[in-house]
Amino acid sequence: MIHQLIFAAPKPGMTEEEFQQYWLNVHAPTYASKIPQIRKYLIDTRLPFGPDEGEPLWSGVAEIWLRDEREQLESLQTPEFLDGARMDEPRWAAFWRTVVLDTDAHELVQGPELAPPGGVKVIVLVKRREGLRRPDFRIASLGSHAELVALVPGLRRYLQCHVRDGAYAVGEAVLDAAHLMWFDDREAMAAALASPEYAKVEADLQTLAEPRYVHRLAVTEHWIIGPESR
Repeated sequence: MIHQLIFAAPKPGMTEEEFQQYWLNVHAPTYASKIPQIRKYLIDTRLPFGPDEGEPLWSGVAEIWLRDEREQLESLQTPEFLDGARMDEPRWAAFWRTVVLDTDAHELVQGPELAPPGGVKVIVLVKRREGLRRPDFRIASLGSHAELVALVPGLRRYLQCHVRDGAYAVGEAVLDAAHLMWFDDREAMAAALASPEYAKVEADLQTLAEPRYVHRLAVTEHWIIGPESR
């Protein structure tokens, strides 16, 4: 199954809160969820966290599950997409800032898909270091790096979503992977990210990824379709 992540930002003149509320209450139920090929659909809304670093790159993430490439192509040809979701996008999203990643997901620390009330998730986007072969990056990420992440205190679930091979058919993908880490609440997340175990994760990540292309996002989840597949 394709696990697609869509990183989006508000259009000029719209606040982050307005953007997130429109996405949750208008775009998702009225348009995107009507696309029949979408098996599961989750919206992650950004949580302000850590020092203020100015305007965030993105204010939310759509996570969409599609059965395969055939159904993905079919979804882009439906009236629900062409006359619905796509037409609605300029009303609320700065589409020129949108980043779409089609990925294969690997669950490395098992946990429930439905997070507990108050649960939060950290998304770490990475681009591998220059000169590091993609197969070697994947082996290290899914092996020794994942073993370090599994030791982080308070971690409830951990996914690595690696960009699918098709994105490299005519060049380089903009990013190589998204690491998703779940915690019970913001306090547990803060304690985990301040732990010695997580410091080792960050140090190891520096050996795998280009630091200027590492992006971090704390989010809370809102299921639109799922977690059971329709």
